[in-house]
Amino acid sequence: MNDPIQLLHLGPGSPDLSTSAYGPFTVHSVTTPSELVAALDRQSYDAVVLAQAGSDGLAQLALWPGLSRAVVDAAVLVVAPEPTTAHAVRLLQLGVQDVLLLREAGPEMLARAVRLGVERKRILRAARRAYATDLATGLPNHAQLMEHMNHLLALREREPAAMAVLALRVDGLAATAARLGQEAAQVLRRKVAVRLRSGLRASDVVASVEVDIFAVLLAWIDDAASGERVASKLAQSMRRPFSVAGQDVTLAVCIGVAQVPQHGRDADALLRYALTQAGQGRTGLSARSAAANDD
Repeated sequence: MNDPIQLLHLGPGSPDLSTSAYGPFTVHSVTTPSELVAALDRQSYDAVVLAQAGSDGLAQLALWPGLSRAVVDAAVLVVAPEPTTAHAVRLLQLGVQDVLLLREAGPEMLARAVRLGVERKRILRAARRAYATDLATGLPNHAQLMEHMNHLLALREREPAAMAVLALRVDGLAATAARLGQEAAQVLRRKVAVRLRSGLRASDVVASVEVDIFAVLLAWIDDAASGERVASKLAQSMRRPFSVAGQDVTLAVCIGVAQVPQHGRDADALLRYALTQAGQGRTGLSARSAAANDD
């Protein structure tokens, strides 16, 4: 690897990895979660290191919208004093590459973990390119979504027309897994996919980006306001509870909308914008109404 690994570090101090044989590294440091999200919006990073304060911090991290944003592009590693097995496993399920003990995360060990995390992320990306479908939901995965978007954006260069990308962050999957088991959470993800797909046209693309993130590509819309209308329609549909393992399960969803060309002209920029809007609760509705059963 000739180019330096671009590392974004959240936490006190800045690790000195300049002498590590696992590098070279270029370390960028931020001190708050909001600064980290802003940094991710400005440029891409190979790795992100999150230094946490303890078990409470790890529990909050699993619920932090910025984590979903970070794991899309970067190898994310967490450093914590005494991470429990449950917290560590949950973070791995959410896309984190590794959870390190603070007392063992010296410069050389951190450098090694970052380098290996970056390599694992690259292998994962290659595997996702080879397998274009998210097996849990049957939807196109992140790589396939980007391929669709790039193809459509190239077409729009020749035939200009309005289009939009929606990012949906779903809250409640982790609670379902904790209460009813991981298999129930996978069933719930499939039901979310069915409901999203049923509320759109055949020409629209629904994709599974991460465990708790879905995306919708509106290939052709009448005007910019149509993207917001579709987002509101989808948010409304998610207000109906899902029937899982004989129980009604409610979810909350935040939806971000990126318009073309207002918010970008390339696939990466558009998805990043929509993810950021979703993380900020751009279009958010909580599910709190009468029961329904999605087959």
